[in-house]
Amino acid sequence: MDFNMKKLASDAGIFFTRAVQFTEEKFGQAEKTELDAHFENLLARADSTKNWTEKILRQTEVLLQPNPSARVEEFLYEKLDRKVPSRVTNGELLAQYMAEAASELGPTTPYGKTLIKVAEAEKRLGAAERDFIHTASINFLTPLRNFLEGDWKTISKERRLLQNRRLDLDACKARLKKAKAAEAKATCEGDTVPDFQETRPRNYILSASASATLDDTSCPPSWAEWKERYPEGWRLPCFFLLPLNPSVTRARGCLSLPEDRKLWNDEVDKAEQELRVAQTEFDRQAEVTRLLLEGISSTHVNHLRCLHEFVESQTTYYAQCYRHMLDLQKQLGSSQGAIFPGTFVGTTEPASPPLSSTSPTTTAATMPVGPSGAGLAPPGEAALRLEEVAPPASGTRKARVLYDYEAADSSELALLADELITVYSLPGMDPDWLIGERGNKKGKVPVTYLELLS
Repeated sequence: MDFNMKKLASDAGIFFTRAVQFTEEKFGQAEKTELDAHFENLLARADSTKNWTEKILRQTEVLLQPNPSARVEEFLYEKLDRKVPSRVTNGELLAQYMAEAASELGPTTPYGKTLIKVAEAEKRLGAAERDFIHTASINFLTPLRNFLEGDWKTISKERRLLQNRRLDLDACKARLKKAKAAEAKATCEGDTVPDFQETRPRNYILSASASATLDDTSCPPSWAEWKERYPEGWRLPCFFLLPLNPSVTRARGCLSLPEDRKLWNDEVDKAEQELRVAQTEFDRQAEVTRLLLEGISSTHVNHLRCLHEFVESQTTYYAQCYRHMLDLQKQLGSSQGAIFPGTFVGTTEPASPPLSSTSPTTTAATMPVGPSGAGLAPPGEAALRLEEVAPPASGTRKARVLYDYEAADSSELALLADELITVYSLPGMDPDWLIGERGNKKGKVPVTYLELLS
């Protein structure tokens, strides 16, 4: 390990200096270079985007995986760069339990047969849920994570560099201001030169022997005496070493050297050069940061596209669930009609309206599909003559039509949504169909399009 003590001390000094400067700015004791309003708006917009992206990401993860332990496990696998093991969904686990129960209780019994049918439906629901989670993770969660772990980290790094450049620029401004003030003070006082430590306090150190010899009231030695007495420090002008009494220094001539004024000019020139360099670096870093912040608009466009894909995958998932449950309802209705003859088949609660979607495929999947008369009707029903059909002795019921239905042939009755019709069942009919009457018209109607009224 290469341990550089000098670099460590230098970094610590820079950190301490910037911390002091930042604190002074907070308390209004130091000047601060302000960014323009457009730049501040970009910063606020970026921070808001980052905060809301984090919230949306966390809540979507909860939606897709409600189990917090499973989420922690997936997070660890992702950080270890290992493939997440396949996990059984709740629907698939329920289907497994129902299938095992049917096997043990008797698959040929009515209860066992129903358990098997429901287990198959739950298994299909679980598979649809697995596909939805996988699609949503790839198309929605992954882009959000990539933004937070990639683009946002780059923006944060450049913003920290910009903050450091701004602090350096403000420090250079303060140093130049002090140097010019000291130069103006020296010009006003004639030969008296102010304390140079105001601008560069850490550049000059007084030895212990010199400190013991000189004080505020004593007259400093002449240049010849200083060189003879302290040969190792004779190059340092005496006004670098201690605050002097102007009247005493004028008498001895220590501060009237031409080199002193030249040193002040050099100090001002150096401060101006450092300021120009700091301003250039600040402007360059501000431009880089501004370009990255303006890229947030492209991030919004990308997230918008991902959001559309998430909605499409969610719509497909719920459409599949509706279709699977509709098929299960038909199967259970058929079984119920076989086990309990003469029982009306249908739901007593208003069914949910069909899901709207711009996709033709999704719309077809969400609308109730009436059973086909050719495929589901028993052979004896094909010869059924509607003019000879009479209501059964057990009576009839009223039903409200949920959706429009177009008759496939003359044996069926066309339906309009929200109208009331009279329905009844005949012995031997397919349980998915009923006989409907409206005025002088009668015909077969699908049960899934009706709400039976008590």
